[in-house]
Amino acid sequence: MVKNLLPYKCVVLMSDSVYGDVFTLSWYRRFGSFITYIVLNVDEFEDLVSPYEETQNALVTAKNEGCQMYVILLSNGLQVARLLRFGDRYRVINTRAKFVILYDNRLFEKHLFYLWKRIINVIFIRRYGGLKSGNDPKRMPWFEITTVPFPSQITSILVPKRLDIWTKSKFRKGTDLFRDKTSDLRNQTLKVAAFGHIPGTAKNSNSQRETVRAVIGNGSLSFSGAEVEILQTVSAAMNFKCEIYEPLNANVELWGGKQTTGKYTGLIGEMVSTHADIALGDLYYTPYILELMDLSVPYNTECLTFLTPESLTDNSWKTLILPFKPLMWAAVLICLLICGIVFYALARFHENINTIKEEKCQNVDIFNKKKKIITLSIYPEVEKFDSNVKYMKMKEQYIPPKHEGQASGLYQFSEPFNSVLYTYSMLLLVSLPKLPTGWSLRMLTGWYWLYCLLLVVSYRASMTAILARPTPRVIIDTLQELVNSRLPCGGWGDINREFFKSSLDSTTKLIGENFEIVNDSGEAVDRVAQGVFAFYENSYFLKEALVKRQLRFQTARSNLTSNRTQEMRDIAKEDRTLHIMTDCVIKMPISIGLQKNSPIKPRVDKYIRRVLEAGLIKKWLDDVMSPILNAEIQTTHEGTKAIMNMKKFFGALVTLFIGYFVAIVVLMIEITYFNYFVKKNPSYNKYTRTLHHVKKGDEPIHLISGDFGPFRASLPVKVPLWVAVNLKRQKKCRIQQPDWMDVDKLESIKSDEKTSRTFTKMPSEHYMVEVKLLLGCASDDIPRADEIRTIVKDIWDIRMSKLRSSVDLLVRNNGSYAAVDNLTLMEINSIRPILPHALDQIYRMK
Repeated sequence: MVKNLLPYKCVVLMSDSVYGDVFTLSWYRRFGSFITYIVLNVDEFEDLVSPYEETQNALVTAKNEGCQMYVILLSNGLQVARLLRFGDRYRVINTRAKFVILYDNRLFEKHLFYLWKRIINVIFIRRYGGLKSGNDPKRMPWFEITTVPFPSQITSILVPKRLDIWTKSKFRKGTDLFRDKTSDLRNQTLKVAAFGHIPGTAKNSNSQRETVRAVIGNGSLSFSGAEVEILQTVSAAMNFKCEIYEPLNANVELWGGKQTTGKYTGLIGEMVSTHADIALGDLYYTPYILELMDLSVPYNTECLTFLTPESLTDNSWKTLILPFKPLMWAAVLICLLICGIVFYALARFHENINTIKEEKCQNVDIFNKKKKIITLSIYPEVEKFDSNVKYMKMKEQYIPPKHEGQASGLYQFSEPFNSVLYTYSMLLLVSLPKLPTGWSLRMLTGWYWLYCLLLVVSYRASMTAILARPTPRVIIDTLQELVNSRLPCGGWGDINREFFKSSLDSTTKLIGENFEIVNDSGEAVDRVAQGVFAFYENSYFLKEALVKRQLRFQTARSNLTSNRTQEMRDIAKEDRTLHIMTDCVIKMPISIGLQKNSPIKPRVDKYIRRVLEAGLIKKWLDDVMSPILNAEIQTTHEGTKAIMNMKKFFGALVTLFIGYFVAIVVLMIEITYFNYFVKKNPSYNKYTRTLHHVKKGDEPIHLISGDFGPFRASLPVKVPLWVAVNLKRQKKCRIQQPDWMDVDKLESIKSDEKTSRTFTKMPSEHYMVEVKLLLGCASDDIPRADEIRTIVKDIWDIRMSKLRSSVDLLVRNNGSYAAVDNLTLMEINSIRPILPHALDQIYRMK
């Protein structure tokens, strides 16, 4: 057997203290020239389910080096069984290598049957007879060579199959002990677990069975697809039959996942529990699945991408800014500001020159002919004028004088705001109200007009081209665009989520942070159609989901009647055009699943490579997708006609509404400022409704008690009482009564004074003096003056009565002091002549 091995390949030798002497030095010298040995000596008390670290390292080294044979000579069959279980679970032993093991009945117990479905290149050596004694040939030992009965099914009892007998230093038959057992599986039945997932597998209805070339299954459950075609080809070459079934809750679990109990569900669960020999369902060639089962050589590479909604955002409102790039717009704005500043500077320069000329002309009397201005003084003679005449004469006071020879040109650019405004208006090809004065301004205006014409022509040409093109489709085609859209993303299983989270790309990581687990592809596609989700799957599956949705809505529309308008609106609202992202997240290899350490994997890989090289897999994929592509409803987009519709015109409406909004806001600000600031300014004139600078003769009057004024007609101003009385006696003003000098308020004060035992606080410390003076000279300006005079006299009498009672009580009680809260100075002075003398007399008498 050793001589028949490939040269320069290693062999693993495992023995214990009983069989350690089998491998002598001469034995190694005989084969050591072309064979490398890895020797392991196992202690009889070593537990090989959890072997020593040295043993594990040696097994891993043998697996990595590709050792082609394991010679295991251990007298304890339980140790051998535990070693094989450990090697199968953690894949530290190459189960497809050749094995030489000592025969032991304990190796064939029922719980070890699964090992002999995976380790099939094995021979068991069983010794019969004893040692040779004299010339008795019956005492000559012989060895039976047996193996597992693969591919025959192992039922309740495993009976090893005899291969040959070794006796007298030779084989009796010379049989090939390690023949290839997977070339012909002798029409054995392998269980196949599958679920529908395009393009690998497609679950067929009874009506679809007749239209599909390759179908596996019978009755109500049958599958077709690229993987079914591959499996039929492989089964015909290897001579086995397939018994296909669908795992429990396959529509929800799909490939399945690990539960909290440690068990697996779905397709993966069927393979881990060894219920199935083969798995079909677009299995990804990933480390996660490779740890749980074997995968064939990849037969296809699928584009995994996202299904996204179209027209998630509408940029038709940008129509007016699309003709120029952002850099161009920035250059236009900068030129606008610079030209506005230059216009303003030139205008100010010409104004300064004209001002200097006017100052020189004022020294010459002939150029000082001013327009005569009539100054209206508020005298009794003016009262004889008509009201219209009075208004015109007052208005003339605020018209600035015009000098002879003064420039009549309109300086549009003399103020910063007006300069920018007129510069902007020229950019819109709006003519100036009048040609500006000054040749430098005129020359600059001419050249700026040329610049505006060129700029506007370019803008209009670009705008015409944009409107002539069809409305662009707003789609998501890259991962960066998907991240910018902030759409929630999701797909099947933790495998996909961990792929995004463990990615080194920052953009892919952002998707993994909010990746949702999806168990229902139909519900996921509906969410995509609502514009609130992006679904992650292979491009074939996404194309099928799109077509199914189109057919569903087509059927719904055909079943609707004209009376069910609301349902038609709901359908039209939900029938959003979907888009498969052209940027592939990853090109994922796809394989067929086999049981862990499956012995048929090398031959299955061999036939899949042959089919792949022949180009059959591409043909089968096209056959699977052709019915889907034929059933797809092609969406027609807007043609290339230059049709102006409301969608293209939306940008103009947006600009119009923005302008209206800004204008209304500015108007509200102006109204607020006018009412709360301008009207309350002393320089405000209610006739011209403007603020005027203080003219000569209108300056405030500076007195010892403060500054008062300026005094203007019909404008209220606060002055001392003696000033108001003096002006009123000269009939130069009208006095406005104080706020408290009102009949209703005085009646309330009078009522409070009657009911209160103490003195109440008066609205003014000099109320009697103010009433007497105002009513004495301005009773015609104060309404209900007689009533006010009567009420104030009553309040005075009530308070004087209280004061006399208080003095009498003070004297009777021999009081030495009394509080005078809320008494006015005039009231105190009314008792000052008698009260101190009375108190002095009382003090002397005491």
